[in-house]
Amino acid sequence: MTVNATRGHRLSAATRVLSYAAVATAAIMVAPVGASAQSADGSSSAGGSLSADGSSSADGSSSGGGQSDVRTPRLDEVFNGFVVGALDAGTAASRVESFKALTSRDSFYDEPPLTGAERPGTVLKIKPVDMMFLGYKPGRIDAYKMMYVTTGLDGTTPEVSTGIVMIPVDGTPAAEKKVISYQEANDSVGAYCHPSTQWTGGNPLDGAAWSALGPLALMFGKGYAVVISDVGNDGDPDPHGVFAGKYAGHAQLDAIRAAVSAPSTGLSAHAPISLFGIAGGGVGAGFAAEAQAQYAPELDIRSTVLEGMVVNTRNFMRTADGSIGSGFAFATLLGLEPKYPEMRIDEKLNPVGNALAHVYRTQCQTPAYFTAPFVPLETLFVGGQNPADIPAFQHVYDDNLLGTEAPKSKVLITSCAKDDSPMSLVPAKDSRELADKYRAGGTDVTYAPSDCSMVRMLTDLYGWGTDLFGMQTIDWIEQNFAE
Repeated sequence: MTVNATRGHRLSAATRVLSYAAVATAAIMVAPVGASAQSADGSSSAGGSLSADGSSSADGSSSGGGQSDVRTPRLDEVFNGFVVGALDAGTAASRVESFKALTSRDSFYDEPPLTGAERPGTVLKIKPVDMMFLGYKPGRIDAYKMMYVTTGLDGTTPEVSTGIVMIPVDGTPAAEKKVISYQEANDSVGAYCHPSTQWTGGNPLDGAAWSALGPLALMFGKGYAVVISDVGNDGDPDPHGVFAGKYAGHAQLDAIRAAVSAPSTGLSAHAPISLFGIAGGGVGAGFAAEAQAQYAPELDIRSTVLEGMVVNTRNFMRTADGSIGSGFAFATLLGLEPKYPEMRIDEKLNPVGNALAHVYRTQCQTPAYFTAPFVPLETLFVGGQNPADIPAFQHVYDDNLLGTEAPKSKVLITSCAKDDSPMSLVPAKDSRELADKYRAGGTDVTYAPSDCSMVRMLTDLYGWGTDLFGMQTIDWIEQNFAE
């Protein structure tokens, strides 16, 4: 073996170890794997599951009828046979490949002109790509970047979005695979921050990608194809409207349409589908579920998972204001304005607020939006205005309120059970009320809140963290695919 070959072998082995470590870190590998029953308040703990009789607890948690598999996965389920095999079959990216992924601007994101007659879900471009994370390219995954047509807030005006499709190669033909439409905790307003860049070697520090490693490992282990929308064109240098719920919902549904209609993916237009959205992605998933019956009735959507999503933007602004998540609350406003330009945010900001907004609009969420923890938002606005109360913003908050339509699919809502953690930026009451609204409209709802308390974080970090990532929901998705 030559010196260069030896060096390359060592680099590949070292990178493979790093990839294992990345998944392990994302899974918070610190707690015992032993099972423990769900706590009395309805929150799931390691190995816990909801009761089979559909009974409700004092905080409103309920399985919604029938058996509900909501439980913390074991580490051997995260590091399942497919994941271990994919990492072993992978290779380290070359220095040129890694550098290009981190620094270049892919011409794939150049938009063709639209005529205005394109149908939602029309594929404009698609190309095979290597999945890459932290300079490592796992094997046994077919991946595709795609550009497709979606629609704006009105559901009719054509717009362009991009996304990525990842299909595990495990012996099951793509045409027979079930599909997860997964919307990450992606809150970035800047360009080249989004999933199609994250999973092809760019933006490796983003918390959205790290928090997705565990869920993706479980999804791939079950053989599911995964479709992720960028909610807009990832290469668009203008601020991205990622927090506009109706737009995000359309982009998610149209990403599915594009993925299952593109011949190169091999996916079936009749594939069973589950929507999965967490945090910022949960807003779009909620609106996608509410709109699907009218907007995309041809899609066979069996279930929807909503994890830690903003139900009521106005309430979120009040709760997150002055908390560890102040920067994310401020970014939420900036991620609404591209679809609601009448907000005219700059006119309402003082010089400090304007300077911060100028930076945030061009940045990815990590580390930028962590730079303003505990900052009272009124200190960024002229006259000390609280953004939750600014009159020009009220119609925007109203237009982004979840719960106006009852989804046709089954829905699992899982957020923090109580407002007892620094991570509890979304009022627990909002999620409970959303479950009630959906049930009143006839939706089959499972409300399975998580124990996000500091006590659990200190005593069961693995269960606490995997719940925050939504990993306890994958068995519930599998159950509803089987029905």
